[in-house]
Amino acid sequence: MQVHLVDGTYELFRHYFARPSERDVDGREVAAVRGVVASMFGMVTDGATHVAIATDHVIESFRNGLWRGYKTSAGVPEDLLSQFPILEETLVAAGFVVWPMVEFEADDALASGAAAAAADPRVERVIICTPDKDLAQSVRGTRVVQLDRRARTTRDEAGIVEKFGVPPASIPDYLALVGDSADGYPGLQGWGAKSAAAVLARFKHLESIPDDWQTWSVNARNAAGLSRTLNENRDLAMLFRTLATLKIDIPLFTSVDALKWNGPTPSFEAVAAKLEGKIVRPS
Repeated sequence: MQVHLVDGTYELFRHYFARPSERDVDGREVAAVRGVVASMFGMVTDGATHVAIATDHVIESFRNGLWRGYKTSAGVPEDLLSQFPILEETLVAAGFVVWPMVEFEADDALASGAAAAAADPRVERVIICTPDKDLAQSVRGTRVVQLDRRARTTRDEAGIVEKFGVPPASIPDYLALVGDSADGYPGLQGWGAKSAAAVLARFKHLESIPDDWQTWSVNARNAAGLSRTLNENRDLAMLFRTLATLKIDIPLFTSVDALKWNGPTPSFEAVAAKLEGKIVRPS
């Protein structure tokens, strides 16, 4: 079997900015909800059998207590935030497993779900459906892959190395150095994708980078500056790596069988009717 783990937060944002406004019979903005649910029905129509969708029920997480500048719900349109509970309710009624995250993030749920599903020998492949670069750390060989549904690109471990220059295990270290503007931490000054990839390709992890690593670099002047920045900010880099490291031990299910989609629940007709019946279930 294959397991599809979907970033519901990304999907909701994607459809919110791609679709014109639509309101349900109660006047609630629901265009993005309709888009996501239709997309999930399309996924099972195309053959997906075991599906779980993770959402950021609350945008803030435990990481906000670690770094003041970490992403929050500030600036997110209210009519987008208001669709999260509507989406979760509708997806559950549609028969999908939903993981609404509060203390942790949707990305943590995806990483934990991928680790748990991959531990089941019956699972041939786990497909993490999100373009978020932090989920690249969860890719394993060709068995756990990352799918960008919008771009229709799939990356296995070789694909991650090709894109970032480092293997999945080094992605948190890579993000610690270059930063992640989407999540709200800047990385270390002067460090970019090429320099981070070059250094981590050799040393793998932050703690393995020696103070004098620049001695082997062909660009000694630039390397000396980067080395000085790292040596003076190692604690900060380690904090950023903590922010970038996803949880893989959140208990989400006891058996992958629980992720099997068995069709909409009896409550779906009423929920769909409230959304003006514009969601068409798969045949």
